[in-house]
Amino acid sequence: MVAFKATSAKVFGLKDNKSFLPYLLLIPGLLWLALFFIVPIFSLGQMSTKVPGAQTGEFVQGYRFANYVDAFNASTEQFLRSFLYGILATIIALAIAYPLAYAIAFKAGRLKNFLLVLVVAPFFVSFLLRTVAWKQILGEEGFVVPTLRTIGLISESTTLTSTSFAVVMGMTYNFLPFMTLPLYASLERIDPRTMEASGDLYANGLTTFRKVTLPLSMPGVVAGTLLTFIPAAGDYVNAAILGSPNTKMIGNVIESRYFKIVDYPTAAALSFTLMAAILILVTLYIRKAGTEELV
Repeated sequence: MVAFKATSAKVFGLKDNKSFLPYLLLIPGLLWLALFFIVPIFSLGQMSTKVPGAQTGEFVQGYRFANYVDAFNASTEQFLRSFLYGILATIIALAIAYPLAYAIAFKAGRLKNFLLVLVVAPFFVSFLLRTVAWKQILGEEGFVVPTLRTIGLISESTTLTSTSFAVVMGMTYNFLPFMTLPLYASLERIDPRTMEASGDLYANGLTTFRKVTLPLSMPGVVAGTLLTFIPAAGDYVNAAILGSPNTKMIGNVIESRYFKIVDYPTAAALSFTLMAAILILVTLYIRKAGTEELV
C-alpha cells in the first residue's frame, strides 16, 4: 500500500500522498460541472445553429449562424430593457442593502444573528409566491396605492401594477438578500480599530466612511452587485407577473420561444447572446472595479 502511494505520487509529480488529496476532492465538483453545465452548454450551442426540418417541430443541423443576428435584431428592445431593469434593481438594492448590512455589522449587538435570519427569511418562501405577494401589495387592494393617493403623490387613475416600476421593485426585493449578505460579510471583517484610528486623526464620520469603510468593503460591493445583476438581467418571473407586454424582458422572449412558439434555435441563440453579453459586462466591471486596487 505504501509502495502504491509512493508510485502514485511519483506518477503525478506530487511529493507525498497528502498533496494528492486536493485533486481527489476536486473530482466530484468537476464531474458535476461537466454533466450539468458543459454538456448542456454544448447541446445549446448545437441547437442554436439548427434550421427547421421537413416535419413540424423538427430541427436539423444547418450551422446557420445567422440565427444569432436574426434573434438579436428581433429582440433588441427586450435586451436593452433587461439590462436597464437589471442595473436599476442593482443600484436600488445596493442603496438599501449597504445601510442595512452596516447596521447589522456594527450596530446590531446581540440582535446580529436575529437580523441575519430576517435577511434570509424570504428564501423560505417560494420565489413565485413572493412575486405574487408584490402584485397584491402594489395592487388596488394593497396599502401602497391608497396611501400614495391620499398624500397626493399619484392621481386617482394611476396604477402601479403592470408597470416598469412594479417590475423593478419586485426584482429589487427578490434579489436583495444576494446584495446584503456579501456586504455584511465584507463589513463584518473590518477591524473597528481602523475606524477609531481615523477618528483619532481628526476625520469626521463622512470622511471615515469615504476613506476607510467604503474602500475596505469594496469586495462585498463587487460581489453583491454581480450576484444581483446577473440573475436580475435574465429574470422573467417578475416581468411576467408584475409587468405587461410593454415591459417584457429577454427572459420572457426566451421562455415564449421555448414553450409557446417552439422555436428552439432562436431561443438557444438568444440564450447564448444573453450569456455572452453578461459575461462581457461582468468582465469589464471587474476590470474597472477590481478589488485588488481598492483594499
